[in-house]
Amino acid sequence: MVDKTALVGALRSEGTAIENMVRGLPAEYWSRPTPAPGWTIAHQIGHLTWTDHVSSLSIETPEAFADIAAAYAAAPTGYVDDAASAYIGDDVDDLLETWSEGRRHLADLLDAHPGGTKLAWFGPPMSSATMTTARLMETWAHGQDIADALSLPHPATAALEHIAHLGVRTRGFAYTNRGQPVPATDVYVTLAGPNGEHWEWGPSGAPDVVEGTAEDFCLVVTQRRAPADTGLRTTGSAARYWLTIAQAFAGEPTATRRSALPTALPSSRPGDHA
Repeated sequence: MVDKTALVGALRSEGTAIENMVRGLPAEYWSRPTPAPGWTIAHQIGHLTWTDHVSSLSIETPEAFADIAAAYAAAPTGYVDDAASAYIGDDVDDLLETWSEGRRHLADLLDAHPGGTKLAWFGPPMSSATMTTARLMETWAHGQDIADALSLPHPATAALEHIAHLGVRTRGFAYTNRGQPVPATDVYVTLAGPNGEHWEWGPSGAPDVVEGTAEDFCLVVTQRRAPADTGLRTTGSAARYWLTIAQAFAGEPTATRRSALPTALPSSRPGDHA
């Protein structure tokens, strides 16, 4: 069983790490492009603000969330972009405070939520533990975009185990989301954690294997890196193809990015070097 309190703690810590990346940035840096096409750093924080908000609505006011989910289902193209943009105003400090307050509120709600009740989402309903994992995954992934845009380190932590677990669990979704049949072939995933941990999923005798670091695997399943741009190793065609379509997040199928960094970005944030 997952210790949800510890999981919520990991979500809080990741949010704090991302907040520390952007707090104190000059306002003009918020308009820097990130690896997500058309998205600036402000868009990344705006998106996290929106998704944390609608997650809270799913817990507190399911009827309000249902209206948003219906609107998304009616017009998915551009909806997420518009939702992120809606939070971007003239004052980036206001945006940061709105996200900071919202993510803390959501963490409190998730921590207090009873485990047996499913929560509505844009995909299948999920437990509060799974929603916490999903929020951890998305916060980490968008934090990676910001770290890439600013050429800042994004240290790997043991929380990657939860993101990797979600990446494995959503293997079937990656196929059905693209209208493809889910293969019956098992895949054994064996990963090295950042602190010497060893994490594995699937039968160890499976002919198809994915192996490497948990960080590389998480970057691939969140589509922040293409498999070829990591040190991941695969055995078998099922494992190899899966990584090309892996998608641990809900929504329309998206294309894996081949470049980690946009062009013409500074090598460091202001004040990092004398």
